[in-house]
Amino acid sequence: MDRIRLKDKEFELFIPEEEIKDAIAKVAERIREDVKGTNPLFVGILNGAFMFTAELMRQLNEPYEITFARYSSYKGTSTTGVVREIMPVQADVKGRTLIMIEDIIDTGFTMQYVMDKLRKDGAADVKLATMLFKPDSLRCNLKPDYIGIRIPSDFIVGYGLDYDEMGRAYRNIYKIIDN
Repeated sequence: MDRIRLKDKEFELFIPEEEIKDAIAKVAERIREDVKGTNPLFVGILNGAFMFTAELMRQLNEPYEITFARYSSYKGTSTTGVVREIMPVQADVKGRTLIMIEDIIDTGFTMQYVMDKLRKDGAADVKLATMLFKPDSLRCNLKPDYIGIRIPSDFIVGYGLDYDEMGRAYRNIYKIIDN
């Protein structure tokens, strides 16, 4: 599909599934090299990163430990600026290297908050893998360790990303069409 409609918004094809999977394979290769011989804990951030997490772990194809957490700061197409901890990391993080798996980094505030909290909770190191990165939207001192694809600041959906909880299941990524 070249165009989709979610609620009151129209979106057009932006990144096809094949390009997404190629980018994830490259991220997996870099992570594999960096964590060789260690026992990192991977933390998938719900809901958005579920597809990225699944594909990344499939590409890694190793017996790594994985857990999930859920934080929110979005409503509709914009951030609220307030991070809500809906489901914190359940595993013991003390002394562990964590690799956070996020769908997208735009302002960076949510992941900065989460990573700082995990460091305070005793994690030895906290790294960040993001499928998508909007460098022009970044509003804090956050530097992802692993980036799949750099994109402009358009609002996007698909491959785990949503608009008011709609559109996550699309295999491609679509960007909003300004009306």
